[in-house]
Amino acid sequence: MAQAQTTQAGTEAHGGAHAADAAFPPFATETFAGQIIWLAITFALLYTLLSKLVLPRLSGIIENRRALIAKDLDEAAAMKTRAEEAGVAYEKALAEAKGRAQALAQETRAKLAAESDAKRKALEADLNKRLAESEAAISAKKTEAMSHVRGIAAETATAIVERLTGKAPAPQVVEAALEQAKA
Repeated sequence: MAQAQTTQAGTEAHGGAHAADAAFPPFATETFAGQIIWLAITFALLYTLLSKLVLPRLSGIIENRRALIAKDLDEAAAMKTRAEEAGVAYEKALAEAKGRAQALAQETRAKLAAESDAKRKALEADLNKRLAESEAAISAKKTEAMSHVRGIAAETATAIVERLTGKAPAPQVVEAALEQAKA
């Protein structure tokens, strides 16, 4: 009990009893008049500052931008007109150039076709001659190669048997095996 009395006495000594009754300072009714006066002074000062300094500068900047945009739009319209005129002139020049190019191409095509026919006929004759010579050479090489096939087969069979068994077979045995495989 003595301890509860000292705690209550300590709370009252530090203003604890009045702390619960005190209101939030902006909501205290005793300071409303002063707060309203300062609000009016601050509002009037800010309004004057904005209307005399900030707004004239902003309106000047907006007007400059508006003028610059209008100037840019006028320049863009003029450039568009010039571009359209240049496009029409380009299309006309292009059509004329195409006509001249087609005429020149037709003339050149006729000349080249005649020259090409003459060269083609000469080339075909030369190629036919070379083809006949090549076919004869290939036939001769083929006949010669086929004559060596039996010898190569005998050598290969001998080498395989020697590799597998460790000694070479007799040539007559290899020839007999080749004859048997041929039949």
